[in-house]
Amino acid sequence: MEQTTYFEDYEIGSTRTTTGRTITETDFVVHAGHTGDFFPHHMDAEFMKNTPFGQRIAHGTLVFSIGVGLTASVINPVAFSYGYDRLRFVRPVFIGDTIRTRTTIVEKLDDPKRPDAGRVIERCEVLNQCDEVVLAADHIYVVERKEKGIVSSE
Repeated sequence: MEQTTYFEDYEIGSTRTTTGRTITETDFVVHAGHTGDFFPHHMDAEFMKNTPFGQRIAHGTLVFSIGVGLTASVINPVAFSYGYDRLRFVRPVFIGDTIRTRTTIVEKLDDPKRPDAGRVIERCEVLNQCDEVVLAADHIYVVERKEKGIVSSE
C-alpha cells in the first residue's frame, strides 16, 4: 500500500503494531548461512544446554531484520530510511517465540542537510508473545515537507 505522509503530518506519540511472526529453526539456519554467523549460541543445542538460557538464542540481527521487515507495510514515496540508532538486544528470542513490532513516533527534527525535509524518529520495539520488549531501536526517516524551504519551529 502506498500512502503519502509529509513531515508535518507525523504526530509525536502515534503508534502502530504489526502482526506477529513465529521464529523457526529454519530462520536460524538460513540467517546463519546468509551472515556466516555460526556461533554455537545460535546453532549448537548441546552447547547452549549448559548456559543460563538453556537453549539456542536467535541472532540479534535476525530479530532486527524480521522485526523491521514486519513494519514494511506502507510505502511512503516522500520518505526514506536514513538509518537506525540506539539498537539494543534487550532479551533473548528462542525458536517458537512469536514476535511483533510496535512503532512510536518520538521526535521530529529539522534536517541540517536538506531544508526541504525533516527527520522523523520512530522508536521500534520488537515484542515477544509475553509482551516483553526483546529489541529496541530508533529508526530515522528523512521526510519531505509539504511547504518547501520552511523550517519548522517544533
